[in-house]
Amino acid sequence: MNSNVENLPPQVLRLVYKEVSALAADPPEGIKIYPSEEDITELHTAIEGPEGTPFAGGVFRMRLVLGKDFPAAPPKGYFLTKIFHPNVGHKGEICVNVLKRDWRAELGLRHVLLTIKCLMIHPNPESALNEEAGRLLLEDYTEYASRARLLTEIHAMGGHGGTSGVPQDPADGPQPKKHAGDPTKRAMGPGVAPSAALGSANL
Repeated sequence: MNSNVENLPPQVLRLVYKEVSALAADPPEGIKIYPSEEDITELHTAIEGPEGTPFAGGVFRMRLVLGKDFPAAPPKGYFLTKIFHPNVGHKGEICVNVLKRDWRAELGLRHVLLTIKCLMIHPNPESALNEEAGRLLLEDYTEYASRARLLTEIHAMGGHGGTSGVPQDPADGPQPKKHAGDPTKRAMGPGVAPSAALGSANL
């Protein structure tokens, strides 16, 4: 994975550090931020599926990648958690106007994250990357919602995505917190020793 840290001018890096620090300290509602100490140009986040949508109850991991032209050019957004959504491609790429033609340098990363969350509430079938999801949204909302809900249950709820939205498998992305989402630690009660929990897990 190529870092853009060395490609960004110092004043832009200072701006990014400041904004990411503010986001981590006071994140938008329903969104968690996992800054990378090694690469500030890649921001990992977890978005809670909005209530009243087929994504409710799920936690969707996402990353924003800041290119060498940031903030003149918008960041690129990718869902790491599989999602059935008209504006999300099969590789997780996100099609949203704020990341393209409507982008202005002063909008900032918080606006991007809120816009992506809003997109989960109000999909835009006219700029569909997933044509099947876009077609179903327009022609058969019940079927669209059923498919979206099924993928949410499989990929964004419970053990696979983790209730914290943090990757379980190191190969699946960076581990922002060393033990976050560890199923053995979740399973342990207050008085259960780690060895006991591991022993019972191996039975």
